[in-house]
Amino acid sequence: MAQLPVMENPWKLELINTSDGSHTIRLAGADEQYHSINGALQESLHVFINAGLDEVIDDFQPLHILEVGLGTGLNALLTAQNSIKKNKVVYYDAIEPFPLDNELIKGLNYTTLFNDTLISQAFDLIHHAGNEQYSNLQHLFYIRCFQQRIQELHLQSEKYHLVYFDAFGPDTQPEMWTEEIFTRISSSMKPGAIVATYCAKGAVRRAMKSAGLKVEKLPGPPGKREITRAVKM
Repeated sequence: MAQLPVMENPWKLELINTSDGSHTIRLAGADEQYHSINGALQESLHVFINAGLDEVIDDFQPLHILEVGLGTGLNALLTAQNSIKKNKVVYYDAIEPFPLDNELIKGLNYTTLFNDTLISQAFDLIHHAGNEQYSNLQHLFYIRCFQQRIQELHLQSEKYHLVYFDAFGPDTQPEMWTEEIFTRISSSMKPGAIVATYCAKGAVRRAMKSAGLKVEKLPGPPGKREITRAVKM
C-alpha cells in the first residue's frame, strides 16, 4: 500500500502510564498528552465509544467514521473491537500527519488489556494502514490512514455517520478548533451524523455552532467535568 512521506513530528514524545493502567504518550515539556492521565482507556471508551459509536453502530450498514487525530490508535482499536463483536461493517478514515514511530507503537500496552486474540491483529492493521486503499480485518473493520493535515485533505461531502475529533487541545493546536475546520468536517457529515470530542470549551462549542452543528454538553470521564457531542442538522 502506498504511503505518503512521513512528516517530522515537531514534538518530543514519551510513553507514560495513566490511572487505569493503560498507556498514553506525553508531549515532553508541555502540559499535553494523547489521552487523559486519569485513564486513557476509560476516556476513549467514555468520549468516543459510549457517546459516539454506541449511538450509531446499529443504525447504519456500513458505518462510515472519520477520526481527526489517530494518535496511539486506541479509538480505532476500540472501534475495531466493537465492529467484530457486533458483526458490523465499519469503514474508518483516520487522519494523522505525524504517525508514531515503531518504538513508541511497540511500547503501548493496549493489546495486553483485552482477552481477545484479534486485538493484536487490529492494532497492527491500524498502525500500518495506507492511504490509497482500505486494509481490513475479517471483512468487517476497514481502515485507511491519511498522513496529511486536515487543512490539506479533500473530504467527500456527506459521507460520514460519525466523527471522532481527537486533536491536541486548543492551547496546543488552536488552528484545529476553528469554525473553518468544523465547517469542513460538517460538510463531510451526513445529516444526523455525530461528532464527539473531549473538549468542552465555550469557544469550541461556539465554533461548532457557527459551522451548523447542534451542540450538547455531556458528563465527562474521571478527571473531566464535561465533554461535547454535536449533531449535523
